[in-house]
Amino acid sequence: MKDIYLYGAPASGKTTLGGRLAKALGRKFVDLDALIVEREGRGIPEIFKEDGEAAFRKVEKAALESVAAAEVGAVVALGGGTLLDASSRELCEKCGSVLCMATPSQEEIARRMGAAPGTRPLGDKSAERAPHYASFKSRVETSFEAGESLVVVGTGIARGLMDERRIVADENVARLFGLPSPIAIVPSGERHKTLETVSRLWAAFARAGIGRGDTVTAVGGGVTLDLAGFAAATWMRGVAWVDFPTTLLSMVDASTGGKTGFDLPEGKNLVGAFHPPRLVVVDTDFLRTLPAEAIAEGRAEMVKHEVIGALARTPGGAALPTAREIAQSLSVKAEIVTSDPFERTGRRILLNCGHTVAHAVERLTGYSVSHGMAVAIGCVEEARLAVRMGLAPETWPDELASRFREFGLKTELPEGLSFEKMADSMRGDKKRSGDVVTFALPCGWGDVRKVPIDLSRKGER
Repeated sequence: MKDIYLYGAPASGKTTLGGRLAKALGRKFVDLDALIVEREGRGIPEIFKEDGEAAFRKVEKAALESVAAAEVGAVVALGGGTLLDASSRELCEKCGSVLCMATPSQEEIARRMGAAPGTRPLGDKSAERAPHYASFKSRVETSFEAGESLVVVGTGIARGLMDERRIVADENVARLFGLPSPIAIVPSGERHKTLETVSRLWAAFARAGIGRGDTVTAVGGGVTLDLAGFAAATWMRGVAWVDFPTTLLSMVDASTGGKTGFDLPEGKNLVGAFHPPRLVVVDTDFLRTLPAEAIAEGRAEMVKHEVIGALARTPGGAALPTAREIAQSLSVKAEIVTSDPFERTGRRILLNCGHTVAHAVERLTGYSVSHGMAVAIGCVEEARLAVRMGLAPETWPDELASRFREFGLKTELPEGLSFEKMADSMRGDKKRSGDVVTFALPCGWGDVRKVPIDLSRKGER
């Protein structure tokens, strides 16, 4: 394994992320500054004061060379000026991958430096070094915890963080991105989200000799992540896994939360397990190969998160979302998942907004309506239900539909379907008790309510 080097401005979070990343990947963590202090027997401010910056850079370079020579595949947090030296940069790029951290705001840098006064002898050099940091193409925008998972969002970061030894990949992704020798290929499409595909993954795990101490890497859209995660959850009673979502929909939905599983003819996701990935890597570079329709699908879940979290709404259209937009959307799910990881308090059901209708639409159309499109339709249809129940103003469904349409999404039920005709299918929803299904009804921006509805009684729907 090659090293992973985290670089960027002082106070950009390299050490914090480095420690978390190393734990998630099961790798050794090296803080280069801490290694220098250990070797020199004095703090970095003292080295600068007593010997000067030039002497410090020589010591720093020697420490870096020793880490690179160890060849243990470590996660290494570099100093804010380590790679100003061209030969040091060349060494890191040869021995591993350099991921540059996004520079925090000046206010945030000042706050972080103020919390640890005297630890950074050169102070804030972020503005002066901005062109230098911008020259690194692999960039970490942000990272955060989502329950038991570490989520890292950025651009051009997937290759540097991917362990290529035990990959389960979507067939299209494997072809487009030239992934090296996956242990298993998952056919694209919801129709392949079956026990048969899971069985093939178990057989692949056996051939690859995957044991309790190994980690499976899933690369693909929601179907691949759900299947690989479930196979990992049940293989030898549970092995670790990490995921690299490659569609916008999977980035903001299936990648986090720990729900894994497969479909049955009787309904979607009826068999599954909670098994959170240790690491989720969201790389916007994957989006560049997606058609406009696939981007729109992901936007549907992002609008759903806008409803749940009352997020600031970005301009509509076909433009690719930025890493920051994706992180903001995903943070809504992360906060809910962290507060209710196993659906025991009822809070996590908010993420089901629009989905009771959406799943019925998917099933009754033989999955000819994609999940993202079904979510848009489901959210608007459930908003209409909220109006009928006196929970939302008359104008709300049209307002919500307009937001979905900004991204080219349909919001009307397919021809031949109605809420009444979908009732039997919705009674198969996982959030049911007899004929009573608990909906997460969108009633306004930031207003999603848990509402039990008896689908056998027309007067309640």
